[in-house]
Parts: sequence; C-alpha cells; structure tokens
Amino acid sequence: MPGQPLHSDFLHFTDNLEDNVAQMRALFQNDNTFVVRAMESRTAPHLRCAVFFFDGMVTNLAINQSVLRPIADWNGGAPVSAEVLATRISQINDSRVEPDPSNMLSSLLYGDTVILTEGDPRAVVVNTKGFALRSSGEPDNERVLQGPREGFTEGFMTNLSMIRRRLRTPHLKFTFYPFGEQSHTTVVLCYIDGVCDPAVIRQWQHRLSRFSRDSVLDANYFSETLRDHRLSPFPTMGTTERPDVVAARLLEGQAALLVDGTPVALTAPYILQACFQANDDYYRNFFYVGLARLLRLAGFALSVVIPALYVSLLLYHQEILPTRLLFAIAAARQGVPMPTLPETLLLLLIFEVLKEAGTRTPGAIGQTMSIVGGLVLGQAAVSARFVSAPVVIVVAVAGVLGLLCPKLTTAAMISRFFLLACGAVLGLYGVFFGCALLLAHLCALDSFGVPYLLNLLPRVSPHLEDAYVRAPWYAMRRRGRFVAQEEEKP
Repeated sequence: MPGQPLHSDFLHFTDNLEDNVAQMRALFQNDNTFVVRAMESRTAPHLRCAVFFFDGMVTNLAINQSVLRPIADWNGGAPVSAEVLATRISQINDSRVEPDPSNMLSSLLYGDTVILTEGDPRAVVVNTKGFALRSSGEPDNERVLQGPREGFTEGFMTNLSMIRRRLRTPHLKFTFYPFGEQSHTTVVLCYIDGVCDPAVIRQWQHRLSRFSRDSVLDANYFSETLRDHRLSPFPTMGTTERPDVVAARLLEGQAALLVDGTPVALTAPYILQACFQANDDYYRNFFYVGLARLLRLAGFALSVVIPALYVSLLLYHQEILPTRLLFAIAAARQGVPMPTLPETLLLLLIFEVLKEAGTRTPGAIGQTMSIVGGLVLGQAAVSARFVSAPVVIVVAVAGVLGLLCPKLTTAAMISRFFLLACGAVLGLYGVFFGCALLLAHLCALDSFGVPYLLNLLPRVSPHLEDAYVRAPWYAMRRRGRFVAQEEEKP
C-alpha cells in the first residue's frame, strides 16, 4: 500500500546482515513493540535472515506459517537473493522486493513485515497486516428505516472494498496521496472516469497539492481547508459514513476523499439540494419521499423565520395579529419582567445549550437530559413568570423544525439569530431584507464550480427528476447527474 515516504538518510543497508540489523535496532531503540527475529535454514546454513515487525500490527499466524517456516525449511542452493526470498521462499500473496529504505519503513510502520538476508542490501516486504479494527456497523448519526446497514470503519482499505463491491466497473478509480510529515497519513481520491467532470478532478488534485500539514488525523482537516467559501455556514462539501451514499454520489458525478484512520468520507461538488435528502430516500416509496422532502424544506425555512416573525410582529406590527391571539399573548406576558427580544434570545440560547449538552452526554442519559431538562426548565420558567408561554412554544417549534435537516444545523442556528436581529431592528421589513440577503448569499455560493442552488432555481436546473421530490425509478433515467453535462450536448 502506498504511504508517505519517510526520511531515512541514516539507513544505508549493505551486504552485511549484522550491520543492517544494528541500523534497524538503532532506529527503533527504546521501542518495546519492535521485534527482530533472526532465522536460519535448518538444511541450508548459508541462508541467514532477519525478520522485523511491530507487535500488535501483524498477524502472528501469517508470519509463522508464511515467512518463518518456509525460511527454516528451505534447502535450495546459494546464494539467496531478495528476489528468491520474495518469489520462491515466502508463501504469501503479497511479497515484493523494496530497494528504497523510505518505502520499506513506511510499509513496516503500517503493519507489514520486513525481511533482510545476508548478501543482499535490499529488503523484502511481506503483507502481514493484522491490527484490530472496529466492525462495520450502521453509523449512529445516519441510521435508516430501510436500506443497507453497512458503515465505514477506520481502516480505509476496508472502506475501499465496500465501494468497489457496489461499483464493479473498471472506470472506478482510486488515487493515493500521502500527507503529514509526522502522521504519514494516506488519503484516497475516488471517482468514476467518464462520469465525473475532468475539471472537478483537476480541482481536487490542485487543492490537494496545496494542502500541507505536519499531521492529518481526520477528514475534517481537509474539509475546512479544501472546501469553497470556508466562512459560510452552509456546507459546500458533503460528509458521510455510509458506502452506499458514497457510491450513489460517485454515480452522480461527484468525487470522494477517504482518509486512513477515520470513517468519514468527503464528497464534492456538494449542493444545497443534497441537504434536504435523507439516506433512505432511494429505498422507500417515492410518494412518501416527495412529501418528506417538502416537509424538510418547509421545516428549515420556518425554523429560521419563526422566531424573527414573532419578535417583529410583537414589537412593530401588532395590528397584523388577530385580536384574540393578541389578547392571549398579552395575557400570557402579564407579570413577565423581560422584554420580548431578550426573552426570545435567552430561550434560543438555552435551547442550543440543552441540545449541545444532550449531544455530548453519552448514551440514553443525553436524550433523557435533553427532554427532561427542556420540560422542567420550560415549565418552571413559565410557572415562575420568568418567561411567557408563547415564546416557549415559538422557540420549541423552531428548534424541532430545525432538526428535520441535520446537515443544516449550523446554518439554521446562525441564520435564526441573524434574522432575529434583523426583525428586532426593522420589523417585518428587516426579516424580508435578511431573507433576501440569505438568498443572495446562497446564489453566490458554488462547490467546485457547480452552482450551490442547482436544481432548486429554474435558471440552473438541468434535471428536476430528483430535486424537490423524487421521481419513481422507472422515470429516473439519470439520477442527479449534475456535473457530467457534456453527455447532454448534441
């Protein structure tokens, strides 16, 4: 497996095995997981080898049966070169001669076994990886009612096999890139040749070439650096832990980036339409999916606007409210010491605090704390006349509606406070002005050259089969193909 080349100027292997072993011991001194195993053939004394590996990173059975035993049983003639070790003695499917010490060290640190023999300065690298990995289960934050239950793990070679199993085409390409001077992390750029626009692939490659960090431990390192419009609260690069989602986005013309050591895959180009789609939209009845998508779209809009409308109507436009509703709100606010704007702002902040606390608290305790905390605090605050009941209802409705689109949680929170400020200053005119600014901001966004509002505005809608609603499969000839538009030209 390709990896980040290491600085190994101090390694200069020779034909003398003892000198080479001494260099390796000096390199990994004070590391008790580094194992050196000297081996000789029982019937051919001229075959003398040294086997190097890290305890806990290898499969001991593979080393014993496919490396050590064949060396001990070898009865061939002299001399024994690295090619003989790799092709005739080693009995494992992945064994190669590696003359470059940098590549040899990279493979050794990733779980391979290295063999050095007397009379040859070149190393033999044998694939004996056997470190423990988490089982492939359904991601907790992307559960579905119907569809596959498989999710990515921290071993990215396993993740690539999940994608390959779903897309059995020779046009599926995996390109490896090494990153991190200290972590030596390998990342993989995945795309389907002929489906993904070559301009998108060039942008991915250009941005990756400019990425530079001493360590890379998670996909978010790349997400915050490579995405378009980094300061925008709206996501312009997708994230997922599901192989079926990655496969579907590759078929749509996107490219995916997988990072070794994390189950999160990044996909781009990414448009706003994808934020209103659920993972099981393509595994359920299209009537229900269409209604659910419209509910998510309306829920996000109402979640952002409702608090601002409440504040602006009570502060500036009370004549618009029905008389009975106005009297009910006035009666509920009697005895409340806080004005409308601070009251609404405080409850919104408390809601965000409860949501964050429930997310960070482990297991069922977090869910219980969020529900009970919200009920107890809300009821106690209303009973004590600290806040009014209508504002509790408004904030609760806005918060629940915001949960319909988990991919836009951050954008909904920031937009909610922004429109609240606009409504508090200019009333309904401020709310409309703030909505216009948000729409203008969305129109200015793009992801890897693709308009962010593609399929949601008529002027940039090449395909509407999978936009607001999903057409049935017999009518969806090209699901979501929004990048590779060259095929449509006559």
